[in-house]
Amino acid sequence: MRKPALLVVALLVLIGGLWWLRQAQQPHPQFAPSITGQAAPAPVPPPHAARAIEGLPPFLPDEARQTIALIQHGGPYPYNQDGSVFGNREGRLPQRPRGYYHEYTVDTPGLSHRGTRRIVTGGEPVEIWYYSDDHYETFRSFSVPARSE
Repeated sequence: MRKPALLVVALLVLIGGLWWLRQAQQPHPQFAPSITGQAAPAPVPPPHAARAIEGLPPFLPDEARQTIALIQHGGPYPYNQDGSVFGNREGRLPQRPRGYYHEYTVDTPGLSHRGTRRIVTGGEPVEIWYYSDDHYETFRSFSVPARSE
C-alpha cells in the first residue's frame, strides 16, 4: 500500500513542478489585461509625430521610428523600463550626472521579449540621441529633427 501512495505523491510533485516551470516561462504582461479578453493595442503616436522623424540615419531600423515618435510624444511606452534612467555603468557614453541618460526599447520583430536594441537619450529636453543594437556594448549617435506641431 505504501508504494502506490508514494507514486501518487511523486506524480503530484512532478505535475506541480512542470506547471511552475510553464508559468515562469510565460512573459509577464506590461499592461493590465483587457476586460474584453483582447490584447491591448500597441501605443501609437499621434499622426503629426511621423513628420518629426524624417531624415533619420540609415543605420536605424524601421522600428526605431516608432520608439523615437513615442519619446518625442512623451509615451505611453510599451515596456515598464522605457524612460528609466540609464546608468552608463560601463562608461561607454560621455560621463554625465546620474539621471541625464534615459533608455527606451526598440522592438525586434519576432521576439517575445525586449531584445537587445535600445535608444538612449541625454538631457531633458533631449540634447543627444544614441542607438545600440547589442544591449549597450556599442553606441552610435544620431540626430533627430525637431518635432513640428
